[in-house]
Amino acid sequence: MIPLKQAVQAHPVLAGVAQRIERSQRMLATILPLLPAGLRSQVAAGPVDESSWCVFVRNAAVASKLRQLSPTLLQALHREGLGVAQLRLKVRA
Repeated sequence: MIPLKQAVQAHPVLAGVAQRIERSQRMLATILPLLPAGLRSQVAAGPVDESSWCVFVRNAAVASKLRQLSPTLLQALHREGLGVAQLRLKVRA
């Protein structure tokens, strides 16, 4: 039996999905320190593509605050080599 990670890397489609998931998690780790402490537990990493990253938020108030912070968050992502042109915010209960 082969380990799951090795099996995923051997399949091109699954490897691509795994890389996008890892990138999204790195992006979340990059922006979390920039968020007010009370908001950190209210956000989750979502899908990422070449031009945008989706961030799941708990409610509209959190989405509003992240919209205000989005220029700062995008700059931090660019500094870390994880840059995207746009943050998409999705309210998810």
